This record gives sequence, structure tokens and C-alpha cells, in this order.
Amino acid sequence: MVRNVGWMAVEFARMPRYTRGHIESVIILEGFEHFIAAERRGKGVLLLTGHMGAWELGPFAHAVFGSPINFLMRPIDNTMVNRIVNRYRCASGNRPIRKNESARVILRILKSGGVVGVLADQNTIATEAVFVDFFGTPASTTTGIARLARRTGAAVVPAYTYWDSKLAKYRLSYEPALELPSTGDEQSDIRDYCTRFNHVIEDYIRRFPDQWLWVHRRWKNRPPAEAAVYPDEQSECIKEAQND
Repeated sequence: MVRNVGWMAVEFARMPRYTRGHIESVIILEGFEHFIAAERRGKGVLLLTGHMGAWELGPFAHAVFGSPINFLMRPIDNTMVNRIVNRYRCASGNRPIRKNESARVILRILKSGGVVGVLADQNTIATEAVFVDFFGTPASTTTGIARLARRTGAAVVPAYTYWDSKLAKYRLSYEPALELPSTGDEQSDIRDYCTRFNHVIEDYIRRFPDQWLWVHRRWKNRPPAEAAVYPDEQSECIKEAQND
């Protein structure tokens, strides 16, 4: 995993140099027809992805090969670093959406048939999440993609990069749009969709366990009255209880 993150950092530094003429020496597309089919539905596309493989290179390459996408982002605290990172991310035409202004912007983009990429593999604050299993342990999972898909009918297409050692290149892989039936029970639908999304990410990690960002505390937030997963946080909970 450490090696993969190092590679990703190098690829990120090189991204502004990549053009359509030579980017295929670094990354190729796989299953792009699934994205095209989803886009042709005309209700917009939500790219379901995570911190997998070269997760910065994937959206960049998508824009170089096809057309720009919109991506959710949280500003980096260091303003100088934030400017540099955004300049690199947007060098192929992609457009950032600030997290605090995302809802209306995303709805407008999807209504016009646009594409939004969302990293859906991180711990989420309780007010924006449901607890559904991730590798058999309840994880605080964002409901954003599920709510947007249910409300707009946008296609949800799993997309991720992975290193192909035989080719010595990355592959940007697209899977068929997920079938997400809607019932009269919104909360049940949201939970079902989020469960499906976690299964998609699990499948990737099982295939490429060294290419996911394991150092992120995916199970940090816990359901009410459930013990902490991480030892240091468990110790803090015990101290707080003793102080009370």
C-alpha cells in the first residue's frame, strides 16, 4: 500500500504533462462502453469510486480520453497547496465542486446530463450517513450518492483505477451501471443502495488489497453504544467514561 501511494504521488506530479497523444503509455481504458451506455440514458452519471489505485490519475484520464467531469472536493487547509492541487486536478478540464455547496450544483449538473465523480469509501459524519456493513463491520457510509440517484434517476457507474503489472500500466475500469430499483420506502432504498455501493468497493479491495488506502480510519464513527474499533480511540472512550 505504501508503495502504491508513492506511485500515485509521482503520477499526480506528472499529470499536467499528459496529453491524448501519450497518456496511453501510462493508463488505458477498460469497459468504457459501460460509461457511454449510462451517459446515453440522459439523466446524468454518478461515478462511484474511492481511494483506489491511482485515484487522482483516473478522473484526469477520463477527461483526456472523453470529456471533463465534476468532482466533489474539500479544500485543503494550506491555501497554497490547495491551489496547486486544484490546478493539477483541473488541468484536463475537470471542474471541482466544493462540498459545502454541492447539493444544488450537483442536481443542476445531473439534470443537464452531466457527470459527477464521488469518492465513497471514507468514514462519514453521522448526520450524512447510514451504518451498513463494510467487510462485515458496520461503517458510517455516505448517503449522498444514494439520495441523488434515487431523486434524479442518474446512473451509478462504478469506476476505479488499478495497476496491471503485466502491462506495466494502470487501467481505468468502468463497470455496468448498477440496477437500483426504487420502492415507496425511501429510507429502506437508501440503505439498500449504500449496501450495494459498499459491496462494489469491497470487491475491488479483495481483488487488489495493496491498492486501497488502508490507513484511513474507515470504521472510526460507530453506531450508538458500540465500542470503538481502533485501540487508541477505545482508550479515549474508557477515559471519558471514567471522568464522567
